[in-house]
Amino acid sequence: MSQNNQLSLLYEGKAKIIYQTEQSDQLIQYFKDEATAFNAEKKAVLSEKGILNNYISAAIMEYLAASGIKTHFIKRLDQRRQFIKRLTIIPIEVIIRNYAAGSLVKRLAFTEGALLTPPICEFCYKNDALKDPLINHDHMIALKIANSAQIAYIKEQALKINQHLINFFAQAGINLIDFKLEFGLDQKQQIILADDISPDSARLWDNQTKQKMDKDRFRQDLGNVVAFYREVAKRLQINFNQSKDEKA
Repeated sequence: MSQNNQLSLLYEGKAKIIYQTEQSDQLIQYFKDEATAFNAEKKAVLSEKGILNNYISAAIMEYLAASGIKTHFIKRLDQRRQFIKRLTIIPIEVIIRNYAAGSLVKRLAFTEGALLTPPICEFCYKNDALKDPLINHDHMIALKIANSAQIAYIKEQALKINQHLINFFAQAGINLIDFKLEFGLDQKQQIILADDISPDSARLWDNQTKQKMDKDRFRQDLGNVVAFYREVAKRLQINFNQSKDEKA
């Protein structure tokens, strides 16, 4: 099939669309050009952003898989789409912070850019109505989101992924400031990495100039958002053809 067995739309989020395929255990993840910030109070369409995020995330997932991390990623289909495994998503966002930035600076008066040793691991409850509040181990148990063993495993995996990605980006002259992860359960009830990792979900700074190369350029009106996403792809030696843009 020309649409690679793409069938009904299952979910549309701020930056991605998920489609069912003919295989019950496989989905297609489509990357959009829409950019949002501050709980979608700020919105824009940034041409090519979805293409770049797709390529960058695919490269990261392939690197992590080669490093022994289990992920939902199967393969990149084209400029905007990936085959992924169907998971039952655990409604937790895991945030790993290597340097102080973003909400951490506002909440706890850290100096932006301060090195955090060891890295800070935070959990947020994935709930749009509640605006994804910070939660702790006891909250997760009370909400029956996960049990103690699962929470410990998720944190362990997140910190392993962090170390792999610190090395991955360092080779490209980029500091990994912080990033968001999501996990899900596969059909065997194994916890594996889900969602995507891209400049939309990770803060990336040039390790010499400290220039921001991520979605903060949109949040903070710094400009040249897509140009810096392209620079991230270039440094990671990712090539993409922007002339063949598949539509949802």
